[in-house]
Amino acid sequence: MIVNMRYGATDQEIDHVIERVRELGYQPHVIRGAERTIIGVVGKSQAHRSELEALRAAPGVEDMIPIAQPFKLVSLELRRERTVVNVGGVLIGGDELVVIAGPCSVESREQILETARALKAAGAHMLRGGAYKPRTSPYEFQGLGLEALQILREARQETGLPIVTEIMSTEEVDVVSEHADMLQVGARNMQNYPLLRRLAATPRPILLKRGPSATIKEWLLAAEYLLAGGNPNVVLCERGIKTFETETRNTLDLAGVALAKELSHLPVIVDPSHATGRRSLVPATARAAVAVGADGLMVEVHPCPERALSDGPQSLDFRGFEEMMRGIKEPLRRAAAATAR
Repeated sequence: MIVNMRYGATDQEIDHVIERVRELGYQPHVIRGAERTIIGVVGKSQAHRSELEALRAAPGVEDMIPIAQPFKLVSLELRRERTVVNVGGVLIGGDELVVIAGPCSVESREQILETARALKAAGAHMLRGGAYKPRTSPYEFQGLGLEALQILREARQETGLPIVTEIMSTEEVDVVSEHADMLQVGARNMQNYPLLRRLAATPRPILLKRGPSATIKEWLLAAEYLLAGGNPNVVLCERGIKTFETETRNTLDLAGVALAKELSHLPVIVDPSHATGRRSLVPATARAAVAVGADGLMVEVHPCPERALSDGPQSLDFRGFEEMMRGIKEPLRRAAAATAR
C-alpha cells in the first residue's frame, strides 16, 4: 500500500500516519520528496486491513494506492524517482554509464596492480576481483581469501578505483565489508536468504546477480529482502540465464534488463562475460546492453587470459578492453550530441 500525503502535510500529520501504521502491525517506509511525502506500507498482517484503509481519513492523507507487485519496496509504483547508488564516489544509476572491470579471481599482487592501472587508463570506473570463489569442482582454484582482499585494497589506494568482490557466506560479511566498497551476491547465492538478511544490515552497497534459472519476479523479490531489511543501496546485475542453447555459456536476457527497469527503480547493469562465456561476443553484447538502457557493465579482464586460473575464455585482455570501451563510448557520444541538438 502507498500512502500519498498531501502537499504541505505537516511533520505531525506524517508522524501520526507512521505511528498508526506501526500500531497496525505493518512497516512504514518513508520517502520524502521535494514537494510531498510518500509512505510505503508493507507487511504480512491482514488482521487490521480495514483499519489500515481507514487511514484515508487521517489528516494530511491525500490518497492510498495498493501496490500490485509482490515486491513492494523495489517497485517503481512506490518510488517513481530512480535510485542512484553511490559506491566510493561512483554513481550507479546516474547520467553516466558505469564500467566495472577486472579478473574473475585475484591471483597475485602483480596481476591486480597491473590490471587496475590498465583499467584506470582505459576509463573503467570500478575494479572487480574474486577473493572467495564459488567453483563447481572442489579441486579448482578457490581464491586467495584475505590476502586477495588486501591486494584489492592496495589497488584501490593506488588507482582510486572502488572495488567490488563476491561474498559467499554470512561468516565473510564483516571481513569483506572491511576491505571492499561493494559486496557482490553471486548468481548461486541470489536466493540464499540468510545471506541476504545479513547483508541487509550492512552499510555497504550490494550488487545482486540474477540466478541462472531465476525469473524476473524472483530476482526482484531477492532484492526486496535487502531493502526490507534496511539496505536501500542495491544494484541489479543481469548475467545470463540457463536455456537449451549450448554454444554460449548462458543466454543474455536483454528484454529482462528492460523489464527490470520498467518494474523497479533500482539500477540495472549487465555482465556480458558470464552471459556469453566467449570473449569475442563481449564487445557486441556490451553495446547491446547499453542500447537497451543498462546503467552499467561488468566485464572480466585479465593481463593474459590464456593463463587465467578461472574464466580465461570469457576474459578480455587489455587491448580488447580498450577496444570495447571505444565501442561503447562512440554511440553514447552520438546520443549526447543528438540530444543537445
